[in-house]
Amino acid sequence: MVGALIQVALALYLATVLAFKVKGGSFFKGAMFFPYLINGIAIGFIFKFFYTRGYVLDSVLQWCGFSLDNLPYWLRDQKVNNWSLVASSVWRYLGQTMILFIGAIMSIDGSLYEAAEIDGANKWQQFKHIILPGIQTILVLNIILSITGSLSAFEAPYVITSGANGTGTFFVQMDKIAHSDQKVGLASAMAVVLLVIIMICALIQKVVMNYLFRDADDGTAKARKHARKVEKARKKALRNQNKVAVGAAPLFRNGPSAKAETAVES
Repeated sequence: MVGALIQVALALYLATVLAFKVKGGSFFKGAMFFPYLINGIAIGFIFKFFYTRGYVLDSVLQWCGFSLDNLPYWLRDQKVNNWSLVASSVWRYLGQTMILFIGAIMSIDGSLYEAAEIDGANKWQQFKHIILPGIQTILVLNIILSITGSLSAFEAPYVITSGANGTGTFFVQMDKIAHSDQKVGLASAMAVVLLVIIMICALIQKVVMNYLFRDADDGTAKARKHARKVEKARKKALRNQNKVAVGAAPLFRNGPSAKAETAVES
């Protein structure tokens, strides 16, 4: 779950930078989103060999001056193996989260930034008072997706470590119980428990976000609510006026009332 928060924070930072005109921005957007298009099983095999002793990561670190004897076993050492899996997950899903943030940031009216600069607001103040309130909905969505994804992670730990050395996630253990131990009922109960955990996390996250953004409204929501009330009252008054006009009109234009009006006029 810590990896999910790291992923959201890093994606938000990169999206804030790449949402504006940056040299090579399109290339970086494509490069960061590309891992999300790769199959999860393929990514698992890539990182399995990437972390294997003496392979890619160890070779790169040796080029940087590290001794192989001082490097840990990335998939065996329980102090670092879970962080290795977190790094692979962040690498894969960072682009998806970042693209959602970029779309939300680019939908904010650019005149707000111009007004903020005229008032002397710096970049941090613009981020805090313009960007964050403007992307609140997408921020909540990304946090929910990241947390639920971390709770239901399966492909990476199953392919890379097979759940060994303390890397077995809830889904990996559930798969082992259902298929290896043939305890389908227990596995089904674990799935229900996971659903309840995800719902509780989503509820807690919603409460926390509402508390953090309690002062984010600049009066727009109240103004819209007041405008809806005024419009509703106007439509109600118009309907009442139409009812009165219809009730005052003669029911039969060619009936006795019409003849009486003709006689009076003559």
